[in-house]
Amino acid sequence: MASVRLESIKRRFNNVTAIEDISFEIPDGEFWVLVGPSGCGKSTILRSIAGLETVTSGKLYIGDRQVNNIPARQRDVAMVFQNYALYPHMTVAQNIAFGLQMRKIDAKVIQERVMTVARSLSLEHLLDRKPKQLSGGQQQRVALGRAIAREPQVFLLDEPLSNLDAQLRDDTRAELKQLHQELEITTVYVTHDQVEAMTLADKIVVLNWGRIQQIGEPQTIYSQPANRMVATFLGNPPMNILPAKFTGDSFDVGGQVLPCPDSVRESLRPAPGQSFDLGIRPEDIYLNEQERHREHREQEMGELVVEVKVVEPLGRETLIRGGLPDSSVMLNIQTGANVRPHSGDRLSLKLDLDKLFVFDSATGDKLYC
Repeated sequence: MASVRLESIKRRFNNVTAIEDISFEIPDGEFWVLVGPSGCGKSTILRSIAGLETVTSGKLYIGDRQVNNIPARQRDVAMVFQNYALYPHMTVAQNIAFGLQMRKIDAKVIQERVMTVARSLSLEHLLDRKPKQLSGGQQQRVALGRAIAREPQVFLLDEPLSNLDAQLRDDTRAELKQLHQELEITTVYVTHDQVEAMTLADKIVVLNWGRIQQIGEPQTIYSQPANRMVATFLGNPPMNILPAKFTGDSFDVGGQVLPCPDSVRESLRPAPGQSFDLGIRPEDIYLNEQERHREHREQEMGELVVEVKVVEPLGRETLIRGGLPDSSVMLNIQTGANVRPHSGDRLSLKLDLDKLFVFDSATGDKLYC
């Protein structure tokens, strides 16, 4: 096992920069997730670590060894792909053993390792089957097993759960986390799914347009996002963004008045007419008839009226999507399962202003939270 360190990595394709000035270090044994929208550069970073891409500039280390010029087969990493990449003519046992056979490992050691891996992944009853006889989840476990059997220094996983159905994805995600806790192998995991990122990662690297937006523990990034992009990307449903203009003692939000907290005024000293993007998470918005003291404290509240557009019952809760009348501003509101308004209803909302974020409307940088 080994750490992974990237120093000012850059990758260009002709005149297109895929990743720019990427620097971070993953300590030995930690599980890091690279997350971001499509085209943000996360897979390019993973392939660069694997040796499948040649970086344009910068230094890349696995352990204490710089690997820029070392071929992929000599980097001692194992990669699991989105499409499984199993050999269709081989059995499960043969697929798991293939990498070991290419390294000319002793046959007895291979057999023992295949059985150990198969038991850990509940594949022992499938060892004689071929990939076409397996479900998607079983094929993914075989691909994981092939990587685990090699006992590499680093695991690289490129959206390995994206082809699975929702229930199987949840189950396999839990299995992955348990496996990492047992094996403690340095893992780099790429996904666009923020739920996977939040639940799996020791640390998350949020990327956009080939650059790092923020690195941190999942809960830290959720509660203290560095900018508007991070704030809206992590969270389900995402953070609400309300374009606002400071009027001197309050904010104008879609023609409605929202008080400006004293702490925001003292911190930012905004000028009348100055524009901001206000952020608030759906769980910090309450209906008037709801019990608001969820945290048993006095909250500074603001009020907005929205017109209900869509209601989504989700079992234990209801998600309401509403718009400010005579405005294009939309909000997501999470509320109790027994709350079922109808499309077209008008609701008076209470916003917990102690949980308000303020972003620069032009750059998206966080100004206050």
